[in-house]
Amino acid sequence: MARIQPTPGTDAADGRGTAGGRRKAVRYAVPVAVAGVAAATIGIGSALASTGDPDLPKISAQDLIAKMAASDTQQMSGSVKITTDLGLPSLPSGLGLEGGGGHGGKKGGTAASPESKLTELASGTHTLRVAVDGPDKQRVSLVERAAEYSVIRNGDDVWAYDSAGNTALHSKAPQRGPDGKREAAGTPKDLSGASPQELAKKVVEAAGGTTAFTVDGTAKVAGRDAYQLVLTPKQGESTVGAVRIAVDAKNGVPLKFTLAPKSGGKAVVDAAFTKVDFGKPGADTFSFTPPKGTKVTEGGDKAGKDGKAGKAGKHAGRGDQQGGLTGALGLPGAGGDGTAKVTGEGWASIAQFTAGKEAGGIVSGKDRSALKDAGKNGDAAGKLLDGLGSKVSGDFGSGRVFSTRVVNALMTDDGKVFVGAVSKDALVKAANAAK
Repeated sequence: MARIQPTPGTDAADGRGTAGGRRKAVRYAVPVAVAGVAAATIGIGSALASTGDPDLPKISAQDLIAKMAASDTQQMSGSVKITTDLGLPSLPSGLGLEGGGGHGGKKGGTAASPESKLTELASGTHTLRVAVDGPDKQRVSLVERAAEYSVIRNGDDVWAYDSAGNTALHSKAPQRGPDGKREAAGTPKDLSGASPQELAKKVVEAAGGTTAFTVDGTAKVAGRDAYQLVLTPKQGESTVGAVRIAVDAKNGVPLKFTLAPKSGGKAVVDAAFTKVDFGKPGADTFSFTPPKGTKVTEGGDKAGKDGKAGKAGKHAGRGDQQGGLTGALGLPGAGGDGTAKVTGEGWASIAQFTAGKEAGGIVSGKDRSALKDAGKNGDAAGKLLDGLGSKVSGDFGSGRVFSTRVVNALMTDDGKVFVGAVSKDALVKAANAAK
């Protein structure tokens, strides 16, 4: 989990598509995916124990990045606190969205979908407990007030368990191919994409020549000495101010990840270890047996009577191929399947896809006949859409821009969508060029 490859090499990238397709997916992982959980993909501040900045030997940004890339830490455990503040408005009641998320919130709820749990990390403050013992043993738990949600990988078995709904999703891990890499399969996505290591890996891989790298002093994180690596976008249209990564001075593991918006204010994403141990976790950490009465759904590689994987497995497999935070946000095109076109590069990349004329008509307000059957809920949804975003126009026609503190999205009246961690003007320019 801590290893950072010099080129994209995650299971998701190995799933399908050409090498060029994988590079394209990684190319906009920073502005769309990382900045988006930083849009659908995890401060810590005073909560971290600090005894002052440690006095460490000088190191260049290039050498610090190399240290991260060379990190071979295979065993660790600890707690991560993550705060996300996209600046999204609260949803009004009456939209029928309450209680969603896939866990049901009560006994006998729906299957414990990891994808739905990931969306909860898009706002507020959460605590994750993580444990890793090599590539085939991992556990990530989302700790809530009265419940816990866990994804446990132990060899070929992967379990996702939600204590609130007393539900579990069981699947088989993808098998390694002849090249030693794991093939993408229907394994549920875990929550580790929200860890400082995974966030840092995706940013550094995608940054390329569009970023200025500097080392800005040292810090104490979870009792560990760390260097502070700062990534600053060079492209003026980017809405990202900077990304700061605290890197363990001893083993090169990223301990903290902070994404700050160009507009200022508190961080959009702040994920950091509050406690970390690089010793071998106990073997029982990765053992799981569904409690009595748990509703278990089989997914992943398990085939039904017709030889086809179940719906849960298909859905999970699609998420794995999208990979990381991009898959968590459900953004199209991340799997290299051609559903999205990407323009620009680095932090100024913009994903383009089509939502359909019906969606464009609903958003613009020109045709909301599809909402009429929803009654009062439809009226509430229409008012919400009218209150969000701002109307724009250009050579492409007209549309509406929806904004967060980092990610902006333009939907045209004819259903075309442009998304990126870029300014509104950059989206309008992209829409004009694509007309």
